[in-house]
Amino acid sequence: MTDQELAATVQAAQRGDAMAMAALVDELMPFVGRICGAIALQNGEDAAQEALIAVLRNLRRLEQPLALRGWARTIATREAVRVARRAQAETPFDEVPEVRGSSPELGLEIRDQLERIDPEQRAVLVLRDLEGLGEQEVAELLRVPEGTVKSRLHRARARFRKGWSA
Repeated sequence: MTDQELAATVQAAQRGDAMAMAALVDELMPFVGRICGAIALQNGEDAAQEALIAVLRNLRRLEQPLALRGWARTIATREAVRVARRAQAETPFDEVPEVRGSSPELGLEIRDQLERIDPEQRAVLVLRDLEGLGEQEVAELLRVPEGTVKSRLHRARARFRKGWSA
């Protein structure tokens, strides 16, 4: 979807157009799903669904239609961290989620290492290393100081490396 099409679709959805809302969900789902899946892991689909609901519920508050993706990223990250925290409290640590991919063993090992990282640290790791955001952007997105982002990122990377080499 081009920027013009996106802006027009957002504006139509803000007016209550159900077709435009469906088009926005189709546009955002892969993006939101990737973020939520990497942070909330096996609960990524639930987090993505919650994030998309929050986006649609609050769409009228979005003043700049072209800011949709950044705004959705913020919502997706917060929802994914919230869902991951809740799941971490409810799920025994020794359960390993099923992972799809060409190498199931490698996928399981990566998922296992990611599960061992706190959700807040995992969110910083995903936004910085997978989404390619700068430390300042991550700090603004998560509403924490840049120093907090740096320390969380350092701890997340160290934890991942330590677990991987063990």
